[in-house]
Amino acid sequence: MMCSDLGVPTGDEGYLLDPADWTESLAERLAAQVDLNLSAEHWQVIHFVRQWYEEHAVAPSGRDVTAFMKSQGASRNRLFELFPYGYVQQTCKIAGMKKPRSWSTG
Repeated sequence: MMCSDLGVPTGDEGYLLDPADWTESLAERLAAQVDLNLSAEHWQVIHFVRQWYEEHAVAPSGRDVTAFMKSQGASRNRLFELFPYGYVQQTCKIAGMKKPRSWSTG
């Protein structure tokens, strides 16, 4: 399915079908759809997710991302302050991950 306003193939819930189609510009447009202005802190998380995907060919688990947040001096709750609709629904989508098969990101 093609999401016409993004110009890249997405599934019915707006997740990219191919993470290789992701760009920072696309991330900004995805974030804007949910009225989220991406700060430097958002970008740190998004780039972590992208780097993890490049290294492991799967999106990091929520546990991996919260460990990353802690390594940056932020609490687990900070992730949910940055992405209030949740790790899977917002973070993974904005970072260009495929829709998870379940609540895990595998």
